[in-house]
Amino acid sequence: MRDREERWGATPLGPSGTGGPERQHGRRATDSISPWAMFPKTPRLSICFVAQRAFGALSGIDIGHAGGVERQQAMMARWLARDGHGVSMVTWDYGQNDGEPIDKVSVYKMCGPGEGWRGLRFLHPRWTSLCKALRRADAEIYFYNLGDMGLGQVAAWCRKNGRRIVYSVSSSPDCDPKLPVLKALRERVLYRYGLRNVDRIVVQTETQRRMLKEGFGLPSTIIPMPCFAAPAEGAVEDGVDFRERASVLWVGRISPEKRVEWVVDIAEACGDLQFDIVGEANSTSAYSRDVIRRATAVRNIVLHGRLPWEEVLRFYDRALCLLCTSAYEGFPNTFLEAWSRGLPVVSSLDPDGVIGHHNLGWVAGTAMGLSEEIKRLAGAPAEWLKASQEARSYCLERHSPESSMRRFEEILQDLAAEAGGNRA
Repeated sequence: MRDREERWGATPLGPSGTGGPERQHGRRATDSISPWAMFPKTPRLSICFVAQRAFGALSGIDIGHAGGVERQQAMMARWLARDGHGVSMVTWDYGQNDGEPIDKVSVYKMCGPGEGWRGLRFLHPRWTSLCKALRRADAEIYFYNLGDMGLGQVAAWCRKNGRRIVYSVSSSPDCDPKLPVLKALRERVLYRYGLRNVDRIVVQTETQRRMLKEGFGLPSTIIPMPCFAAPAEGAVEDGVDFRERASVLWVGRISPEKRVEWVVDIAEACGDLQFDIVGEANSTSAYSRDVIRRATAVRNIVLHGRLPWEEVLRFYDRALCLLCTSAYEGFPNTFLEAWSRGLPVVSSLDPDGVIGHHNLGWVAGTAMGLSEEIKRLAGAPAEWLKASQEARSYCLERHSPESSMRRFEEILQDLAAEAGGNRA
């Protein structure tokens, strides 16, 4: 590895500097004062997020895929870059220039998502282009956030090249030794290899930590995920007109594990409320076609499709509640987005029991049970307001970007120190 002063420059970074990418593209830090300058600076890191489908979330361009994991990675990358670290990201090739910075994050591309011959593209061009992109990123630490075979591929490259890797668990089934979501043998083998060869594992809940320990014998660190959704001013004030909140919001990807058919059943049982479904399938399937056909036939369901994140946030501000019908999740980003804006949830699951313990909403295990909770909530303004206030307070206290991201920084700094890469 090159001498770090040569690589990143001996001059301290200004508010708009990000190290390597800034020098590479010939720009100088501005003289303006950044809001991040009030916080103590930590030694600069070189970190690469491997997030094949996150280009859309980072660039704001619709690539036909939207997911909470990708949005989270894009925002975490931006935060670290603004804090003065050298940050890069590896994504699919969507026509972007290789190495071009977006919001101070240099993006290195693999092959295109549809490139190559079926049966062969697993090795080439997908794996080969991944290795080349990892090398061009040339980071000290790599960050991976999906429970798939890519974890093993990135971990193998890191082991071979003396780099460190952090794995952040996004979904609870990824902690189950049966690996119920991974069907193909190569996916299961590579994921298991990656899980056992990463340097740190970050989980979102105590349940995930326990599952990894009992099922794989692996330690992990719990870090609450950061929430980057700006709270709506006045969302939890006493003056909010509860009568204007006459819609139920569902946000997500239309896929079997999300059980969107439950939303249709619940909407039919709650005919006085409008149901806004925001999101669509990442790829058309018999399931998505059937559930969309059913939803279209229900008069109080509005299908909005995939929307920019800023527009989605506005739906939170006028809804009665956020509805979750998933069969499994990790700790949904949609929960954090809703809570940060004072919106309670009505959910089929309760990660670590936080909803019930902190009065953040209501939980039921069936579609009928969820519909009963929604109907009851629609006539309980005082109860809604209390949950709204509790939800916003909980999110601000436990999931603020400053608090969560500093804990991520600590893990990254520890790894850099272990590798002898802690820069003064």
